[in-house]
Amino acid sequence: MHDKPGRDAADIETAIVALRRAHKRRALARLSERRGERTGRHGELPDAVFELLDVVESAAERGGALTVTDAAAVLGVDQPRSSRLSAHALHAGLLRREADQYDGRRSLLALTQEGRDLLAEIRDFRRRVIAEATAGWAVEDRAALAGLLTRFVQDLDSVSRR
Repeated sequence: MHDKPGRDAADIETAIVALRRAHKRRALARLSERRGERTGRHGELPDAVFELLDVVESAAERGGALTVTDAAAVLGVDQPRSSRLSAHALHAGLLRREADQYDGRRSLLALTQEGRDLLAEIRDFRRRVIAEATAGWAVEDRAALAGLLTRFVQDLDSVSRR
């Protein structure tokens, strides 16, 4: 039997929802525009395309690669949705397909240089916004937040895999 979540869980959930809303690419693009910074040429793409790019990059950093079906599982969407997102990214030149060396029937998703550059640009902007938001914080507070968020994400991932 599970205990009813307490007030802390509710506060954390509320903060996460607010963070997700504020951290969506479109919200960050509006902030970038207001500041007169470069927003890139991919503003018409759905936010989920950038989530796809993130998971493809993450798999590559771990020495792996994803099929469209693999990406669907990681993103928590159905295969047709993953296929549409992949098509958007392929058409925009952010992803390319590569033949699987072990199974010629499968094609793997890989970032193009433009896709890597765009992710780096987005990541740099997000990090600058985070640094600005926490500029008045003590070093210890920033370190504590980083440690606790990392731990929370790992623990949440463990719970979701059960």
